[in-house]
Amino acid sequence: MDFKKEALVGTWSLVSYHVTDDQGNKTYPMGEDCSGFIMYHPDGYMSAQMMQQGRPAYASGSLHTGTQEEMAAAAEGYLAYCGPYEVDEEKQIVTHHMSVSMNPTWLGDTQPRYVKLKEDDTIEISSPPIIVDGKEQQTTLVWKRTK
Repeated sequence: MDFKKEALVGTWSLVSYHVTDDQGNKTYPMGEDCSGFIMYHPDGYMSAQMMQQGRPAYASGSLHTGTQEEMAAAAEGYLAYCGPYEVDEEKQIVTHHMSVSMNPTWLGDTQPRYVKLKEDDTIEISSPPIIVDGKEQQTTLVWKRTK
């Protein structure tokens, strides 16, 4: 299927998020029932947010403050970033520029992603392989277009 920027524009709901190592072992960093959305706007900005299911609410009921343990658990189970994106249609790569990120390590980062458009109104977005603890790993996310 030909990859065009216009096909990426819209809102997509997370179907699955997993990491596969060079031995073929598959893990789910935020659980098999992780949920989230990724949005690509025609003006060239994107936003991605994902969360682990079952994160407990702060006992205080406060919006911005919980105990250090509560806030650490909430952050550990959440991933969010947004910023400009660009598309290389020929190479089938979308590059995310992290202008805002829940994880400060990603602020200002630029990350390429391989994109495969599927016939069933889903897209598969994967990262280039990286080495973690001496093993090559690749992250894969499958998203379904929202209606």
